[in-house]
Amino acid sequence: MPQEYLQTLRNDPVRSRICKQRVLCRTLAGNFVYALTVTNPSRRPADAEAKQGVVLTARVHPGETNSSWMMKGLLDYLTSNAPDAKLLRDTFIFKIVPMLNPDGVIVGNYRCSLAGRDLNRNYKTVLKDSFPPIWHVRNMVRKLLEERDITLYCDLHGHSRKQNVFIYGCENRFDPLKRLRERVFPVMISKNAPSKFSFRGCKFKVQKSKEGTGRIVMWNMGILNSFTMEATFCGSSLGKRAGYHFNTADFESMGYHLCDTLLDYCDPDDSKYVSILSELELKMKAEILEKMKRRGIAAPNLTESDIDLDLNYTSDIESSTGGSDSSVSDGLPMHLIYAPEGLKMVRQIRNAYI
Repeated sequence: MPQEYLQTLRNDPVRSRICKQRVLCRTLAGNFVYALTVTNPSRRPADAEAKQGVVLTARVHPGETNSSWMMKGLLDYLTSNAPDAKLLRDTFIFKIVPMLNPDGVIVGNYRCSLAGRDLNRNYKTVLKDSFPPIWHVRNMVRKLLEERDITLYCDLHGHSRKQNVFIYGCENRFDPLKRLRERVFPVMISKNAPSKFSFRGCKFKVQKSKEGTGRIVMWNMGILNSFTMEATFCGSSLGKRAGYHFNTADFESMGYHLCDTLLDYCDPDDSKYVSILSELELKMKAEILEKMKRRGIAAPNLTESDIDLDLNYTSDIESSTGGSDSSVSDGLPMHLIYAPEGLKMVRQIRNAYI
């Protein structure tokens, strides 16, 4: 998110009342990482305490510029005079970090930080001085969770190989009461943006190789709706936008749709939520039945209604997410590895990792 845009927000006499900015931390190169708090002032302390939290971040990978366009669309709408935007600010406290990796952006990296590492594989780190934006975001979320529930955590990204916009989430395989509930929010987005967002493109596997990502770390901290939202560098294969390349207005509109879906998700009338959850259960049962038939282990008269959402099947429905391989940019910061006493330091730091 360009400094000029944040300066515009600070200088606007109306928007600056509802969008407070502070410096979250400095990067390795000394650049500022800004955190925004967007909400309406509450008349009573009880009203402020009742608000739920929403955490949104972007540009952890410097080359994924489309994430900044989504963030711009989100902030434009969230700080506007639209009635639904006012309702969102009355209902939630938004904690927003528009650019997590300014060092990488400034030096022209595509994926890494100045330390030569993928910040989105290091959310479990204890190395505050080596990965300052990541450490401070996690700490910010921890403090916010002590004050209130967090309805949504979403990290905005770009994807160079798949079409459409989609989500990587998590799957509560071992909690039947929460099964499939992480998928309700993505389904709602797909209904609000049917020509841009693909629910079929969403994946919910928790892979060991991705355990250091923001979405999995925040999910393990207790945030049910913890997502990475990926926007294609290409275009759509859906509806009236099929075959067209996305432009900046398309990316900005996804920021709006993310906000709009929050209202649907938290609507006091939960009929839409219940309907989608039932739809997901039926779909999952149909997929399990089809897989059982292909394996030849389904009785001839078995139907979807006979299927129990057994743990042995649900985690096996999806293949790998096919996401980027960051193995070459994982590990300790390069400046520590190549320090004069690097090997000794590496051993000490590895022992400090969570």
